[in-house]
Amino acid sequence: MSGRRVAVLGATGLVGREMLYTLEQRNFPVSELIPLASPRSAGKKVVFNGEEITVQAVGEDSFKGVDIALFSAGGKTSKQWAPVAAASGAVVIDNSSAWRMDPEVPLIVPEINAADVSMAKNKGIIANPNCSTIQAVVVLYPLHQAAGLKYINISTYQSVAGTGKAAIESLRDGAKAAIKGEEYKDDVYPHSIAFNLLPHIGAFDDEGISEEEWKMVNESRKIMHIPDLRVSGITVRVPIFRCHGESVTAQFERPLSPAEAREILSRAPGVVVRDDPKNAEYPLPVDTAGKDDVCVGRIRRDTGLDNALAMWVVGDNLRKGAALNAVQIAEKLA
Repeated sequence: MSGRRVAVLGATGLVGREMLYTLEQRNFPVSELIPLASPRSAGKKVVFNGEEITVQAVGEDSFKGVDIALFSAGGKTSKQWAPVAAASGAVVIDNSSAWRMDPEVPLIVPEINAADVSMAKNKGIIANPNCSTIQAVVVLYPLHQAAGLKYINISTYQSVAGTGKAAIESLRDGAKAAIKGEEYKDDVYPHSIAFNLLPHIGAFDDEGISEEEWKMVNESRKIMHIPDLRVSGITVRVPIFRCHGESVTAQFERPLSPAEAREILSRAPGVVVRDDPKNAEYPLPVDTAGKDDVCVGRIRRDTGLDNALAMWVVGDNLRKGAALNAVQIAEKLA
């Protein structure tokens, strides 16, 4: 592959920095890196391939001559700048939710629907899915191919890294205060996250369903091309720094034994099976942090539904849940 001029918008954030690291780690052919951010972050330095590069403020001319633009700066910023980048000739890979359900914009997990990358010609934009959705479908899709997925119920246990750097600091400071018996006001979440669980990720609609829960429903259908897939569940923020866990129940058209599922998943790209619960062997966030693969274990017959399996899935929300998936999409383009 010849070198590409790559812009990273949101280069100073958690995911932006992980994108830089992932590009470097995977030897993506970057001829020139252009780190971009808001004016308040302009002038900061990032390191790429051993070189310090100054972050520029994003502007109308930022994307001229750029081949690929990786965005991780929020939906409002993406709505403003993605069309500008695309009009300049770049293909935008956007990590926000801004474009995910646009019918003209592909929503890509390369292990599942890499062929949808061809839809980028519509608007010059490719959407990177929600982190929790990515790790679920990477595991579910190979099972769907074998037995026909018809219903999934997912309860998520999502780390504070999904909210950003301020949330990591809030958990750290709140935990210190709680241990000392001191009061702490959380400025990131509606309640303190330290030693707590918050069943509240995104705004709630009139039915009490959260924005994050709707993402799981709609994105799963679009990525796996199963428009009538039934999806339910609850999304919960938990007091860990990095990685998301998910309790997944999946019902199929035909019976699928746990042993058969383990065999299928052991061959699935991007998946590692860790499943020996009698010896306390199952996926853990502390083992999965910094890893590319999604880890699955506790694969068992569901006790309440016919033709259904239950399982436990863990993935690094900053890696496969965000930066890695975006770079894998860029690799398909390159």
